[in-house]
Order: sequence, then structure tokens, then C-alpha cells
Amino acid sequence: MIDEYSRECLAIDVGRSIDADGVVTCLERIARERGAPAYVRFDHGPEFIAYAVADWCRFNGTGTVFIDPGSPWQNAWIESFNGRLRDEFLNGQLFETTLEAQVLLEAWRIDYNNNRPHSSLGWRSPAEFARDWITNNQPELAL
Repeated sequence: MIDEYSRECLAIDVGRSIDADGVVTCLERIARERGAPAYVRFDHGPEFIAYAVADWCRFNGTGTVFIDPGSPWQNAWIESFNGRLRDEFLNGQLFETTLEAQVLLEAWRIDYNNNRPHSSLGWRSPAEFARDWITNNQPELAL
């Protein structure tokens, strides 16, 4: 899950398959940490169009935006992130267990958020960009 504004990777969930309940669990976790998002952008995968996800969005006041089938450019941030993750990490790894994948991907996610400058963010890391935005735009939250 990527925050489109800050480019932060909010979650990388690992599993042999992830169904709608897994998507809802991830959304719940992020909502507890950061509040429910204003909207979420999905492709038309069955895990995203399921009633459980639609219900979660409706109950949390979160809008949905679905990209058109076969139109990955409508979700450019996640496509770029997925390519980077695949090229820089996944293509060079062989995981023995799901737990190993979870641990290593979480470490990569933390490094990506805190140590990876992005040209689109003024050469700041996603976490640094988000902190700067909060400090400058929501001083009551910066304390």
C-alpha cells in the first residue's frame, strides 16, 4: 500500500495469496495508525472488488477509485513502486518461508521510507517529506 502524496510504503503484506479479508485487515491496520484514507485506488482484482472491501470503505467514509482494466498508467505510483521493489529486491531473493519474506520485506520497506530520496519529493525520503509536510501544514500534529 502506497501513499500517493508522500510516496510512503504504508504496508507490504506477504502471503501465498491475499483475499478480501486480508485487504480489509491491512486497511484496518493502516487506519488505526494513520486514520482512514480519503480514498483508495484499486485495480479490478477479485480481492479489491469484494463486498468486504466495499463495506469497509463505506463504513470508514473512504472513497474508491478503480483503474480501468488494462490501464496500469492510471496507477502509476504503485506500478513504479512495484517495479522498483521487483528490480532491487525480489529478483535477487529466494525465500525459504513466508515468515522470512515478511521479515526481509518489512526491513526493505522501512529502508525505502526512511533512506531513499525521491526526485519527485525534492530529493527527500518519503518519511522526511511527510514529516516536513506535517510540520509546515499541520503544526498542531507536529508536536
